[in-house]
Amino acid sequence: MNIIVCIKQVPDTESLGSVRINGETNTLIREGIPSIINPFDENAIEEALRLKEKHGGKVTVITMGPPQAEEALRKALAMGADEAILLSDPALIGSDTLATSYALSTAIKKIGQFDLILFGKQAIDGDTAQVGPGVAERLGLPQITYVRKLEIENSKVKAQRTLEDAFEVVETKLPAVFMVTKEMNEPRYSSMRGVLRAKKAQIPVWKATDLDLDKERIGLDGSPTQVIKIFTPEPPGKGELLEGTVPEQVEALVSKLREAKVI
Repeated sequence: MNIIVCIKQVPDTESLGSVRINGETNTLIREGIPSIINPFDENAIEEALRLKEKHGGKVTVITMGPPQAEEALRKALAMGADEAILLSDPALIGSDTLATSYALSTAIKKIGQFDLILFGKQAIDGDTAQVGPGVAERLGLPQITYVRKLEIENSKVKAQRTLEDAFEVVETKLPAVFMVTKEMNEPRYSSMRGVLRAKKAQIPVWKATDLDLDKERIGLDGSPTQVIKIFTPEPPGKGELLEGTVPEQVEALVSKLREAKVI
């Protein structure tokens, strides 16, 4: 079973104070910022490794980002992934979810034969949850989002999909694309042997020209999403503490809501 895991390197949430914004492009300046693997993507890596241990095969991890994103790939290799590929090119800077899914799907086509593709359910920096479905659409594959459990038998997959207050069971055939949640598993720690292997691994870097990408469909020029302004919202105003008995507080609250024309 050949499994591809698409991951993303994101700013470390404990270091958000060091996050900077490019004033001209309104995009994150990722170079030099402490970064981690997107937490949901670690669950995707873990699930891929468990499927490999059960069914055999190979796990390939791919990411698109600046040169420093190689660190995330090496961590995935240290966890147990077999191969890693970095898609990095100045022409890709500023790509939105549409341009990113185009580039990743093209890279996956170059990788070749695969049985399933795993993503984390969303990235914690953008929270769009659009790249996984976008890749599935471009590859013409079935997709299941918010997956908390996978059962594979031959070429059929049964997935539990998380809903707001329950879950549903969805079946499909391989190859397919799955976006997983943190409920799915607990990511493993890297072994010392894995860390040493990852440190020595040669990670190929694919440029836009290596994939023959259409320059009008990548980067800022190929991204229809336009960020007009980025700003820190004003902190909410202080609330008011109502005094008196409960009936008096209720009467005062209703009076204020009427004054504000809420009711």
